[in-house]
Amino acid sequence: MLEIILADFQNPKHRQAVVAMLDAYAQDPMGGGEALPEATKQTLADEMAKRDHVFSLLAFDDEQPVGLANCVEGFSTFAAKPVMNIHDIAVIASHRGKGIAKRLLQEVETLAQFRGCCKLTLEVLQGNHPAKIAYEKFGFKPYQLGPDMGLAEFWQKYL
Repeated sequence: MLEIILADFQNPKHRQAVVAMLDAYAQDPMGGGEALPEATKQTLADEMAKRDHVFSLLAFDDEQPVGLANCVEGFSTFAAKPVMNIHDIAVIASHRGKGIAKRLLQEVETLAQFRGCCKLTLEVLQGNHPAKIAYEKFGFKPYQLGPDMGLAEFWQKYL
């Protein structure tokens, strides 16, 4: 039976599941194809627990973790309201196509509404067509202010 829970970063089972699921995602081609560094595995749950604006949802099939959504609350200056970013969402390969991502998205949406968020955001790789289809079915679409300026791009600079 599938269960979606809000991770308790003090619970050893939840801590291990968050790290294991994120590591599995990192090793997937859509996550970069490399395992998480050991230092990240050791500090991830503690660092997430320090931040009230960060939470994780876990999907368990019986006792096995099979899905994860890591979320970070931001802020929209244009709306003067919080925004919920789905920073990571992953389902292990053996459980894909079973509606787990949809269940995780539904729970994220419920929590975002409870927190008064004005929108959900996420990033998706251009070539990740299955995820893009799932996100579109859930109501996501690429961000643009208007057709003249085109779609928004996600950029980064390492520090």
